[in-house]
Amino acid sequence: MATTDKNILHRVYAVSIFFAVVAIAIVAQIVRIQFFEGDAYRAKAEERIFRNQMVEANRGNLYDSNGQLLATSITKYDIRFDAVAPSQKDFNSEIEPLASSLSRKLNKPKSYFLTKFRKARTNNSRYLHIIDDINYNDLMELKSFPLFKRGANRGGLIVEPHVEREYPLGKMAERLVGYDEVGKPRVGLEGAYRNFLKGENGSRLEQKISGNQWKPINNVNEIEPKDGLDVYTTIDVNMQDVAHHALLEQLEYFEADHGTAVVMETATGEIKALSNLGRSSDGKYFEKRNYALWESHEPGSTFKLMSVIAALEDKVIDTSTVFDTQNGKISYYGRNVRDSKYGGYGKISVARAFELSSNTALVQMVQDNYGNDPEKYVDRLYSMNLNDKLNLPIIGEGKPMIPHPDDENWSGLSLPWMGFGYGVRLTPLQTLTFYNAVANNGVMVKPRLIKEVRSKDKMIEKYDREIINPSICSQETIDKVKVMMENVVKRGTADNLYSSRFSMAGKTGTCQTEYWKGSGNYIASFAGYFPADKPKYSCIVVIHKPNTSKGYYGNIVAGPVFKKIAQKIYASNPQADEVELPNSVPTKIQNSLKSYYTKAQKTSKDLPDLRGMDAMDAIAIIENMGAKVKIVGAGKVKSQSIKPGTKINTSHQVILTLS
Repeated sequence: MATTDKNILHRVYAVSIFFAVVAIAIVAQIVRIQFFEGDAYRAKAEERIFRNQMVEANRGNLYDSNGQLLATSITKYDIRFDAVAPSQKDFNSEIEPLASSLSRKLNKPKSYFLTKFRKARTNNSRYLHIIDDINYNDLMELKSFPLFKRGANRGGLIVEPHVEREYPLGKMAERLVGYDEVGKPRVGLEGAYRNFLKGENGSRLEQKISGNQWKPINNVNEIEPKDGLDVYTTIDVNMQDVAHHALLEQLEYFEADHGTAVVMETATGEIKALSNLGRSSDGKYFEKRNYALWESHEPGSTFKLMSVIAALEDKVIDTSTVFDTQNGKISYYGRNVRDSKYGGYGKISVARAFELSSNTALVQMVQDNYGNDPEKYVDRLYSMNLNDKLNLPIIGEGKPMIPHPDDENWSGLSLPWMGFGYGVRLTPLQTLTFYNAVANNGVMVKPRLIKEVRSKDKMIEKYDREIINPSICSQETIDKVKVMMENVVKRGTADNLYSSRFSMAGKTGTCQTEYWKGSGNYIASFAGYFPADKPKYSCIVVIHKPNTSKGYYGNIVAGPVFKKIAQKIYASNPQADEVELPNSVPTKIQNSLKSYYTKAQKTSKDLPDLRGMDAMDAIAIIENMGAKVKIVGAGKVKSQSIKPGTKINTSHQVILTLS
């Protein structure tokens, strides 16, 4: 055989071998896929057609301390129609009755639905939109309609549930209640207690249809979602309402930048009200940030309480120790400290200096006694937990800052400036926690926003008070500063707040802010507690950058908010001293009693006009008519939820707003 022919035969043989190997490899791959990896590939193919879609769980309810809703979840339903699912017989016989039912329910012409359904049937539409966001009762009604009552597979009814969060208080306490949304930071109570509230999501099987849309296989879930737990907070909606409106009124009048007001129950640390309002570009106020928790700033004169307690506890002074206010001005390293009163107060005691908030006297108290050993003063402040965060569950607490002599930026001005509240930083809530400890005879309790967690009516977890420090100082020191704080209101810087009807104690604060930019910006504050003799609640009000032409001192800007809050809460929780009653009944009370008697004697079921009446009289009238009554606020009736002249019965509830 010729060499050429041999070469050709070799090539043919090689090619045959190559194709045989390829064929064997292909067969082997087919066998491997078919018998060994077939399930995996089939599953992947099915994944492109079917999916398990998450069904969101209902979040638990958020309540105030009295069981009023702060936040709740409502399940809403979107309705669609699979026009291919019904048989031709069912479609022909029931599409007109269905269109008639939907026409009555949704207030659209019957012809509109007939045209829509027939066009969808012709186009093989499997995901026709009907209506969104209906409630459960409406869903049950739609499920009873012709064709729809046959369900998903025979009637073509597609029900898609989703959960919406609703907030009954609206904009009031919006930042405090907060939110917990995907892609956003967790805010307020919703974010803090999400582990209780969020529940466990379920799933339902969906199939991919034309138009890249997904249609539920049926109207039941493969895995049912598990509702979240209910959280009962310490907030009192009525107190929150009082704090919100008292703060808002003052911010609006003084055209301030922002402010906060917090009310805490003395013995337990329960926060009963927490209002934060900031100004928008159009001059309106809203819950912009949680200033009480977040904003760490120089407290100014409210810090003088801490300085006085430190000096008393270290026994370097007594309340009777005298300092010369030196004509109202004293200098340290070329920087002046001035009193608000031109010419100063002469020679006065520490107690009187505190009442009058004398900067010169109290700065000397700190500098003269701790100048050679500033660490002793700072360590005393640290021992009272003033440099510690509160570590509340709400995210975003500002860090306190109490300088230490070992710090790099410590200077000769650091110590005297700390004496009257500059060069230190605290949040309003941190300051209030200290003042509350004084009201609580030295026991510092942690502010608390949660009372208990429930699953419906079943108790899951109960929360009690948590003690930060069992004794910030001696009882002797507490007793002394309590008298001084009460005298601030009786005869000191806050004497404009004094009331003979109930007692308050506290300290004013007026502090320059952003002074490195120039003068003219102030922070006005008032912190204290009430009643003074048996403290039930502590409270702080801080207002930033009021219009200085209208006022900027703590007693003028912040103090009245404190007093209004105290008055209204005090009226609801009276702990008044014995009041001597007059021998004769005033004309105003006689007229009120006459008005009550006249309305109470009526047998008509027409609700009378109750405005201006005392709450107890209005309640008696409503309950005698057989209806229920709910009270919001304190005082006399300002408005009623049901108009005068309306016939009422046992099914009615009348909400009375008091002022």
